[in-house]
Amino acid sequence: MRNLICSLIVLSVAFASVASAADKPADTFETSLPNGLKIIVKQDPRAPTVAHMVWYRAGSMDEVNGTTGVAHVLEHMMFKGTVANPGDRFSKTIAAAGGRENAFTSKDYTAYFQQLHKSKLPIALGLEADRMQNLVIDAAEFAKEIRVVMEERRMRTDDQPRALLYEQLMSAAYTTSPYQWPIIGWMNDLENMSVEDARTWYQRWYAPNNAMLVVVGDVTGDEVVQLAESTFGKLAPRDLPVRKPQAEAPQRGIKRLVVKAPGELPYLLMGWHVPVIRDAAQDVDPYALGVLVGILSGSDAARLDRILVRDQRVAVSTGASYDNVNRGPGMFFLDGIPAAGKSVAELEAALREQVRSIVDDGVSTQELERVKAQVIAQQVFQRDSMFYQAMQMGVLHTSGQPVDIGPLQVKRIRDVTAEQVQDVARRYLVDDGLTVAVLEPQSIAKARAANAATAR
Repeated sequence: MRNLICSLIVLSVAFASVASAADKPADTFETSLPNGLKIIVKQDPRAPTVAHMVWYRAGSMDEVNGTTGVAHVLEHMMFKGTVANPGDRFSKTIAAAGGRENAFTSKDYTAYFQQLHKSKLPIALGLEADRMQNLVIDAAEFAKEIRVVMEERRMRTDDQPRALLYEQLMSAAYTTSPYQWPIIGWMNDLENMSVEDARTWYQRWYAPNNAMLVVVGDVTGDEVVQLAESTFGKLAPRDLPVRKPQAEAPQRGIKRLVVKAPGELPYLLMGWHVPVIRDAAQDVDPYALGVLVGILSGSDAARLDRILVRDQRVAVSTGASYDNVNRGPGMFFLDGIPAAGKSVAELEAALREQVRSIVDDGVSTQELERVKAQVIAQQVFQRDSMFYQAMQMGVLHTSGQPVDIGPLQVKRIRDVTAEQVQDVARRYLVDDGLTVAVLEPQSIAKARAANAATAR
C-alpha cells in the first residue's frame, strides 16, 4: 500500500471460483482501446458499488541495480498531484465521493484502486487517467517522500527480524533474477535516489499500452468502455523498453545463512526453487505443488501443525507457502519457530522428515480430497469480495495468464493425483535447490542501548 508494500503470496490466487448451475460466476468482459489500454469488467450486481483498479505491468523485477525501490517510490509520488489536480486533491476527491483508495507495489506490478458507489465511477476514471500521463514529480516533494520511504523500510524491514530474514534469503537464493531485490529497495539505493530516477521510471512504464483497467461491480462492460474512451482514450501510447529474459541460473547446492537481529525467538525459513504456471492448460507441477502446501499446512488437520506442533511439540508454529502465479521464478517455503528446549537444527530435521515422509510414503486419498475441497471452497467464499475478484484478475493478467480460466484451473486442481504430489516433493524439495535462513535473536535491551549510544 502507499505506506505498506503489498505482499501477495496467495496460494489460491490462480484457482478461480467453481462454476456450477447454482453458483455461476459473473460475466467477464474484455477489450482494449486503440491506445493499448486493456479493459476487464466483471459485472456483479449484488450491491451498487464497484472496485476500480489500474494496473501497470512494472514492478521491482523491472528495476536495475542502483535504483532498487524506484517502483515503490513512484507509487508514493502518484499521490502528489497533477496540474489539474494538485497536491492531495486526488485523495480528497475520492473521500468526498464516499470512497476509499490506495495502492500497492509488488515484484511484478504496481496497482492503484478505489472502492466507491457505482455512480462515482466516472470520478475515479478521470482522476486515474489524469495522473497516468500528467503527474507532477516535484523535486521538493520527492525529497520529503523519499525520507518517508526510508523510514518505512526501517520500520517494516530493518526493525522486523523475520522481514529482514526473508529479504536476506531472497537475496541469497537468487543470483541472476531481479527477484533478489527487495520491493522497497536497498537502503543505500534509496539514500542515493534522485528525482530524475522517479521521473524516468514514470516516463518509461506509465502508459496506456502498459496498463490494465479492471472494474468489478454493478456496472456493464459497455458502460466502462464508454467512460474509458472519454478519459483514458485521450492518452497517447509510448514506446516501451524491450523486456529481456531474466531466467534464474540453476542452483547447484544448498545455501545457508544466519541473520543476527534483535528478537526474542529464533526462526527458521527454508526456500526451494520451484516452477510457476506458464501454461495453465498444460502445466502439472504448479498445481501439485499447491496441493502439497495444503497437505503440509493451512489447517489443524495438516501435517506440520498436527505432527510437529501438537504431537511431537518440536515447534510452536510452522507453515508452508507457495505462490504459483508470478512473472518471475517460483519459491516454495517452509518455516517455523522451535518450541522451548528445541533447537533450530531439530526443527529443520523435523521439517525435512515430513517432506521425506511424503517422498517415501506419499499422501492418502483422504488428505488429497480434504485439500482439494479446501482450495475450492476458499475460492467460493473469496468471490464475495469484489476487491478480491479484481485482484485475482489483475494478478492473472500481469503474469501472462487469461483472466477467464477459472473453471479450467478448478478442473486442474481436481485432477491432481497423489502420485503427482509425491513426485513434485521428490523432484523439487531437494538440497541442490534449497536455501536455509536462520534468525539468531540478539538481546533487545543491548540493541536499544547501542542505538541510543549511536544517536548521541
